[in-house]
Amino acid sequence: MKTGFYVCLVACFAFVAGGCTSDAPDDTEPEGVTALTPAMTSQDSGSEVLFIGLSPVDENVVWASGTQGTFARTTDGGATWKTGIVPDADTLQFRDVHAVDANTAYLLSIGSGESSRIYKTTNGGQSWTLQFTNEEPDGFFDCMDFWDANSGMAFSDSIDGAFLIITTDDGGQTWTRIPVENLPPATEGEGSFAASGTCLVAHGDSTAWIGTGASTAARVLKTTDRGQTWTVTETPIVGGTPTTGIASLTFRDANHGTAMGGDIGAPNEHTDNVAVTNDGGMTWTLAGRPQFSGAVYGSAFVPDLPTPTLVAVGPKGVDYSTDNGATWARLDTLEHWTVAFVGPQAGWAAGTDGRITKIEMYGQGEE
Repeated sequence: MKTGFYVCLVACFAFVAGGCTSDAPDDTEPEGVTALTPAMTSQDSGSEVLFIGLSPVDENVVWASGTQGTFARTTDGGATWKTGIVPDADTLQFRDVHAVDANTAYLLSIGSGESSRIYKTTNGGQSWTLQFTNEEPDGFFDCMDFWDANSGMAFSDSIDGAFLIITTDDGGQTWTRIPVENLPPATEGEGSFAASGTCLVAHGDSTAWIGTGASTAARVLKTTDRGQTWTVTETPIVGGTPTTGIASLTFRDANHGTAMGGDIGAPNEHTDNVAVTNDGGMTWTLAGRPQFSGAVYGSAFVPDLPTPTLVAVGPKGVDYSTDNGATWARLDTLEHWTVAFVGPQAGWAAGTDGRITKIEMYGQGEE
């Protein structure tokens, strides 16, 4: 069973459950916790599909992607959303979206074989170009990300012990598979979870991280040269089964990042599902568990706050942390799959039933 489809099967109704926490010290950060007053505002997407991918460009322009070939776009911060269906793609699940600007965006669909595709628009979604169709019958693409408007990478579950990773440097006109000999070997069944489009993160000019699971351990693959060479590191996130591992990565700079996931097959249980790194992903330390039960599907750092603030989402709710994941507080109990921020008052989460929610983080004295 492919991991991307399995994620779709285990989404459940909201459930409130207490979590446990553990310290994950980062001595490079200021002491104390930022006092925040979070605000969540429901926005009308105009659709009832499951939204899985989010990509904000700035405080006004945001793109979303979901099931039934659906995409959505706002140019006014979510006051109004325009949704559409990619022609001849209404059976596809767009699990990831990467936006360049108000007019240009990429969509990635999941599925075995030719169901895994990449589309691009340059006119705000009025038309779409099919750029890539997976020709490997056992390939199953989970996520993508870009270093700039033209250069990006997409990741598939492994095939017969080999990872399938493709790159482009010409805006998606051509996608090229990274030679297997350049990649670390995959363990049996190793892949990722197409839960939010955040299992792959590109950073800077040439660095990328990929979080894996569904195998013997939850691992992070890292490249600093756009895929020519790689390192691989095990994390303390629960692993060892087809339903455990990393579903989401988020980095706030080249050194400090967080891996989240858990057991997508155990929605009512708490597991070791958050790990942090202070050295660019070379080593990982277990952090605290969010209060909501089950797996974390999506995560994001909130930029421009004095302490490292995280938001985690999943089928059982939304939590946030103002101490780099050591402790967590509840934001919401509704089901969300993905979350992204461009600023403290410019964040969005999305999920089932066409749900799109704006998240604003206000510090003391702010209104």
